[in-house]
Amino acid sequence: MKRSHLSRRTLLRGTGAAVALPLLDAMIPAMTASAATAAAPSRLKRIGYIYIPMGYNPAEWTPEGEALEELPSSLSPLEDVKDHLTVISNTDLQNAYPGSHATSNSAFLSAARAKRTESSDYYNGTTVDQVAARKIGATTQLPSLELSMDLLSTVGQCDNGYACVYQNSLSWASPTQPLPSEAHPRIVFESLFGEGGTPEQRRAAMQKRASLLDSINLEIKRIKNRVGASDRNKIDGYLESIREVERRIQLAEQNSEENPLPDLDRPVGVPTAYADHAKLMFDLQLLAFQGDITRVVSFQLAREASTRTYPEIGVPDPHHPVTHHGRDPEKLAKVAKINQFHVSLFADFLKRMDEVPEGDGTLLDHSLYMYGSGMGDPDAHDHSNLPILVAGGAAENMRGNRHLRFKDPEPLSNLHLTLLNKVGVPLESFADSTGTVDDLFDPVTL
Repeated sequence: MKRSHLSRRTLLRGTGAAVALPLLDAMIPAMTASAATAAAPSRLKRIGYIYIPMGYNPAEWTPEGEALEELPSSLSPLEDVKDHLTVISNTDLQNAYPGSHATSNSAFLSAARAKRTESSDYYNGTTVDQVAARKIGATTQLPSLELSMDLLSTVGQCDNGYACVYQNSLSWASPTQPLPSEAHPRIVFESLFGEGGTPEQRRAAMQKRASLLDSINLEIKRIKNRVGASDRNKIDGYLESIREVERRIQLAEQNSEENPLPDLDRPVGVPTAYADHAKLMFDLQLLAFQGDITRVVSFQLAREASTRTYPEIGVPDPHHPVTHHGRDPEKLAKVAKINQFHVSLFADFLKRMDEVPEGDGTLLDHSLYMYGSGMGDPDAHDHSNLPILVAGGAAENMRGNRHLRFKDPEPLSNLHLTLLNKVGVPLESFADSTGTVDDLFDPVTL
């Protein structure tokens, strides 16, 4: 026997809107094995990658022991979620040498050696997120989501003979197909919840409604009449989150019209404060995962060689020059502050994910995130002893609250291969991998 249930692909449609729903009890048929339902663990696997540029200050990042008893200053914002966190030390990217900003970015997800060229005959490697997207993103509305914080419009040669595309694109669908990333929250919002069509059609639809959700009120009432009280509460919470994100986007757009301030790095119409912009981009990822709109995300939290300043945390100096610290204690302290600021945004996001119930756990339990940089010591432009974090994955038995330090340098591609296997993309090798990181997860018990 099966009760009448909703499809996991149910959409609420209105004028220019197509809103996916979170996982509801009504999407899980009664008297059916869990493995055959929308709540099956295999259908709740997601993976995300967060990139930070220009390495780190290891003295303020690296935990002393194997357990995360006392987090160093740069990681201190993660205290509340450290049970979901593994800090990984002594990984490297051999194919990123000779050291550069361009290859730090291009090799982070590809572990491949980029072709040195200033022209359009660039060549890198298919990135790990796109390998995942072909498998676990095949049935979602968007196979993957590529996000950034900065306008990446520079072209030509950007770094020691490498074309700008290597710094602009974190994700590559193939060795010759870099994927553009989107930094504008409105455009991302419309791609997640808009009905599609040309940019002109989307603009016309936006002008007809004050809010995307206003156009689906009748659909909301209809669907809520078909589900129980628990599901109605889930729908209300999810739609309220969408409405809040939309409200923040509208406010930023309004502020931009009233107080136009030129910013070479920031798209027009986004929040003025870096943190507010980043939080919007993180919240859009959360909504995309919650609605199963995509299961694969990459996010460039800042651009390599960025000269962005962070006066809000007491670092008015441009980021890139500070990282050429020459062992200057003052500059190293500023690098650590920037690291801590970026980590705090990631920590807030993890907390939010852990507050969203889903299936037999939370959204965080059913997701894996890798956070880090393709550069270790920025003063040396090296690609060894990289700053790497892995978070989430309780549903896949990830061992949290620990520091995993390799005795000998471990290829970052080994970690990529391990995470791919855990989210249902079985491969024997990836790029220059030599094996898997078995200690990252507890053995599965039957």
